[in-house]
Parts: sequence; C-alpha cells; structure tokens
Amino acid sequence: MSKVIKQMQMDALKKNFSGVRDLVFLSVSKLNAGLTHGLRMSMRKKNVRLQVIKNSLARRVFNELGLNIKDDSAYWAGPTVLAYGAGSVSELSRTLDEELKSPKLVAGYKDKVVIKGAVADGLEVTFEVAKKMPTKAEALGRVVMLALSPAAKIAGALKGPAGRVAGQVKTLSEGKKEEEGAPAA
Repeated sequence: MSKVIKQMQMDALKKNFSGVRDLVFLSVSKLNAGLTHGLRMSMRKKNVRLQVIKNSLARRVFNELGLNIKDDSAYWAGPTVLAYGAGSVSELSRTLDEELKSPKLVAGYKDKVVIKGAVADGLEVTFEVAKKMPTKAEALGRVVMLALSPAAKIAGALKGPAGRVAGQVKTLSEGKKEEEGAPAA
C-alpha cells in the first residue's frame, strides 16, 4: 500500500473519530456476509456505527487524537471492528450486548462475534465495566438526587417537630371549646 493511500485512510479515520471518546472493539471475522449485514443494519437503527479498521493505522490516529490505548493492548490483536455512536459508552455497550444476546440471533452470533473491550472517555476499560457505567441521564439523576437529599432531610427535620406542636395546639384548643360548651352542674 502506498504512503499516499495510507495517509488518505488515516485522514478518513481522523475525520470519522475526531470527536469520539467512547468505543467498543469487536472481532467479527467468523461472521458470514448476511449476519454482518444484519448486525450493521440493526446497529444503524440504534444510532451505532460499525467500522472495520486497519490496526496499525488506527493506532497512529488514536495516539494523535489522545485516546490512550496501549500499542501492545489485546484490542489490536487480529481483525478489528470499532463500534461507536450512541450517547455514552454505557449505552453503546448495552445496545451491543442486547443485540448479541437477542433470542432470534444468538445462535448466529455465538462464538463468532468476540468483544475485545471498550474505551470510555479515551481510557481502556473492560466491556463488563462499560456496561455497568451510568449513562449521562443516570449520572445527572444521581447528582440531582444527592444534591436534593440534604434539603429533604432538613425539611423533614423541621416538619416533624412543627407537626407535633401543631397537633398539641389543636388538642388544647379543642379541650377549651369543650370546657366552655359544657353546662355548669
């Protein structure tokens, strides 16, 4: 392959992956054309893209883009397909996992699609860790919950004693009304 063509491929990779920080590395070398096409189509519907890459060129491009994947990583072993897209590495990983474990297609994908690992915000993580990471919406919800939790405790602490005092005042006022309304013996 000439240097000009390699440079063109590297430029295309830079363009495609310039803003991408979350990836999943796959090996689909044992899939036939029909299953590969089906996997790509179903992933495209879920806003996930699959791209076959040449490892040596992708390593260079990813180093330039600041993705910290070691040169001797197992991610670069054998043919590689990158999955990217979705909102976060968690959504991406969950979507891939659901597709690969789909009851209709599990027999076709079993032992033919190998997940090598994931990259979350530019750092290598295992696929299992990537699936368990919170999505952006889940993380924001957790932050809001943690921010509101002390306020809820303060409101509860203020409401509890105030409710008791209000109940005692009500009981006293009802007792006075009964004494005033009772006839003298």
